[in-house]
Amino acid sequence: QVQLVESGGGLVQPGGSLRLSCAASGFTLDYYPMGWFRQAPGKEREGVSCINSSGDMTYYADSVRGRFTISRDKAKNTVYLQMNSLKPDDAAVYYCATVTRCIPGTKGDFWGQGTQVTVSS
Repeated sequence: QVQLVESGGGLVQPGGSLRLSCAASGFTLDYYPMGWFRQAPGKEREGVSCINSSGDMTYYADSVRGRFTISRDKAKNTVYLQMNSLKPDDAAVYYCATVTRCIPGTKGDFWGQGTQVTVSS
């Protein structure tokens, strides 16, 4: 079965950290630029970060730059999003997706089901 499965979400206090994982099954991520997106209640889905297929180029939204780090492990067929210094505004459902190109404003092509991140004291 071809799918992307996110994991690693949960409840964290402000200032805390989480690492999200996006594991692919049924296909290899090697050739795909990958993106992380998020959607908070009542808000539109927004791009958070992306990484090119070789892993040597990344992009971050202004709101997360310096706090979040995207990476990929080809051996594990997985993409990660390390989130540090989390803020209540970071609370959302986080989705990974394949993207056509890792550029600002890129749109997802093939999506995972999402993982909930809650930031609250």
